[in-house]
Amino acid sequence: MTVTGTDITADLIRDLLREQHPDLADRPLKLGALGWDNQVWRLGDDLAVRMPWATESADALLRKEHTWLPLLAQGLPLPVPVPQRLGEPSARFPRPWLVTTWVPGEPADRAPATRPEEAADTLAAFLTAFHRRAPEEAPMGRDRGGRLADTAEGFTGALARAAELGLVHDPDAVRAVWEDAAAAPAWTGPRLWLHGDLHPANILTTDGTFSGVIDFGDLFAGDPAFDLACAWLLLPDGAIDRFHAAYHPAPDPATLRRARGWAVLRALAGIHIGHAGDQGRPGGKPTWGPPGQAALRRLTASVRS
Repeated sequence: MTVTGTDITADLIRDLLREQHPDLADRPLKLGALGWDNQVWRLGDDLAVRMPWATESADALLRKEHTWLPLLAQGLPLPVPVPQRLGEPSARFPRPWLVTTWVPGEPADRAPATRPEEAADTLAAFLTAFHRRAPEEAPMGRDRGGRLADTAEGFTGALARAAELGLVHDPDAVRAVWEDAAAAPAWTGPRLWLHGDLHPANILTTDGTFSGVIDFGDLFAGDPAFDLACAWLLLPDGAIDRFHAAYHPAPDPATLRRARGWAVLRALAGIHIGHAGDQGRPGGKPTWGPPGQAALRRLTASVRS
């Protein structure tokens, strides 16, 4: 349900463009996607308008992207939605909004990667390039990226609910992975830039491999293990080792242990959101369940063997 209080329509967006960015107002405009925080409208062939609609936090996230992403987008091996214009709140629409470049492709929750080697190399190249040292003023993560042990209560609850619903078939194996990760030594390196939300709906694919990365609203600096967790959710079977070999600098054993723990949490979240979607509940997304299930299967394979 929208918290904006204003219906977002093509006419509204065109009016806002005429008021603040009139040189863009006559471009073709059509709805592209309904995200968790924003609606994305395609503007012509190469731009997009992102309109906050479903969460109060979206305003700050858009401003954060506008501040940091143009600098971080330079030199990346995959296209990202680079902010071009910032729309300010007005009488017509009381929230900020953003014009970015358009990134073509299909979200990986609907079109998973199917070429293991290419996908592993592409994902490793992107994260190697993105995980650069962040300045002191770089943002902290919102409820993510801290000590894995601090998530114990949330993990226990999510696992118990999933087991009760029959969505997790070996909860003891899942718990073993998470507990090993929570006991791993903490990150002692510099704070690195992280995407912060690399689930399958935020990675785009074309012809079976990754072709773009979107939605940098949760951008923050910290332990790379949080982003490295995405490999278990995104890559096809048999590609994890290749990904770790291609990522530089090679992650140490403690970082990989922490990454597995974050992957468990991300997988459980996806499973619950997918189940809600299967039940037709608001906010549920049926396509999020299968990647979460696949990730848990991969993560617990060594525990079961």
